Amino acid sequence: RFIKINYKKMKAIVCLAILSALSTISCLNKVTIDGTFFMNGARKLFINGVNTPWDKWNDFGGDYNEAFWDTHFAELSKNGINASRVWISCNGFHIKIDSTGKVKGPTEKFWTDLDSFFAIAEKNNIYIMATLISFDNFKDEGQPYMSWRAMLENEKNMDSYVETYVIPFVKRYSKFNSLWSIDLCNEPDWVNENQECGSIDWRKINTLFAKCAAAIHENSDVLVTIGFGMIKYNSKKYNANYGADDYLKALADNPKAYLDFYSPHFYEWEAEWFGFPFDTDPISFGLDGTKPAVIGEFPATGMTSKTKGSKDMDGNECYINTFKNGWNGIMAWTSNGVDTCGKLDDFRKGVNEVASLASKM
Repeated sequence: RFIKINYKKMKAIVCLAILSALSTISCLNKVTIDGTFFMNGARKLFINGVNTPWDKWNDFGGDYNEAFWDTHFAELSKNGINASRVWISCNGFHIKIDSTGKVKGPTEKFWTDLDSFFAIAEKNNIYIMATLISFDNFKDEGQPYMSWRAMLENEKNMDSYVETYVIPFVKRYSKFNSLWSIDLCNEPDWVNENQECGSIDWRKINTLFAKCAAAIHENSDVLVTIGFGMIKYNSKKYNANYGADDYLKALADNPKAYLDFYSPHFYEWEAEWFGFPFDTDPISFGLDGTKPAVIGEFPATGMTSKTKGSKDMDGNECYINTFKNGWNGIMAWTSNGVDTCGKLDDFRKGVNEVASLASKM
């Protein structure tokens, strides 16, 4: 009797421990690629995503609010959203860099905030596209922008960026399945095109990207992309594909310098020159068809017919049409209304419908 009673108690304790452990385990598998499809284990994965770029500008290492991210990611997951694109550094403020352009790595608080953030993403089953920097790093608005421009002028400085920021980042967080991908830079187009960002030559910009891509592939299984602001720089149909394998591999002299998928952005003003991505497939829009394709940003409120070449289509329709036209994902700007482009309420019905459609893939 004594042994039997204790056996039952032991069994109950073990069961409770197992249930407790399971409740904290993520349901996310590491995202892989099969041909032009994302895979979640053995199943095809559609990135039914959003941009939650920041809660407060430069959250990590700054005014990071754990409660915001936990609550917001829980709401996203509840609505069938499986991914969020987050700016890990908005303009380099918490990454130490000297006046010569040598990077010395992020602050300690930057890392501890991110430790919390990735645990929250894992808990809420949200895949993260981590955007490491933005054109804002190079923009003449108060931060040490001249130091960031100097970084692009010297390959040793580029190497310091890779060695003290990129590699430590992937080594620290690739253990989380929620780290689905790294976006090397938000809209580098403006670093090249705009005087306020330095009008830096594409070869210098893309040499950094090539070095980063090679380092990420050498040190992790995390996927790599570049969030070009326009299809113009991601397509030979227009200007050039600065994300092409042969181009990046040659710049780094490294076979691991390549992108795993494409993620161009689209806003209504672009329609006059490049057409409309939501009612066509990725190849027709201008991509080369060799990799999965995601619309990395578009306005959450959708499109109106005020621009030549575009037509009325709200945020819900953008999600549904993109799914039906053979893209591999779409991510509205934004889920949390950081500006006037909209928020979750503008596309809530669409992401719920796409979640249902994608579950049958």
